[in-house]
Amino acid sequence: MNFTINGVLREFPELSPGATLEALIEALELKGDRVAVEHNGEIVTRSRWADTPVHSGDKFEIVHFVGGGRS
Repeated sequence: MNFTINGVLREFPELSPGATLEALIEALELKGDRVAVEHNGEIVTRSRWADTPVHSGDKFEIVHFVGGGRS
C-alpha cells in the first residue's frame, strides 16, 4: 500500500487491504501515546485507530510529540 505521509509518498508492502490506522502507526514504529493523526483532512482520535481502515492513496499528517524543556 502507498500513502502520503507529511507530504512524502511512502510504500508499505507489509500492509494489506483492510489494514487499519493502528497497523500503520505500528508499521511506522511510533508510540501511539505520542502522536496525533490527520487522515485525509480529518483528525482521528486514538480510540478510533483500530476501527479506521486505510486505503492505498490516503494522505496523512502525523505529528510526533517530543518531551523536554527547561527545569
